[in-house]
Amino acid sequence: MLSPTLSLVQLSRDARAVVQAVDWQSLSLPEARRLRELGLDEGVAVEMVHRSTLGGGPIACRIGRMTIALRRHVARAIHVAPSA
Repeated sequence: MLSPTLSLVQLSRDARAVVQAVDWQSLSLPEARRLRELGLDEGVAVEMVHRSTLGGGPIACRIGRMTIALRRHVARAIHVAPSA
């Protein structure tokens, strides 16, 4: 049975998840290239570290030992399944 997925932007703070899919078509070429260069693809574990309180600002997530900031529209293109 597959776990329900949500976008990375919906993940609560300090929650961990695994990337299930990335909607590459909704991203510009430079955005998609940046995600691939950072190693963000299916099967990668991520952790929500910070989100701005105003709702429109960037989010920060951890991939391995690296913390990256993502614009919200980019985070919406990353679909994750929460992990235990």
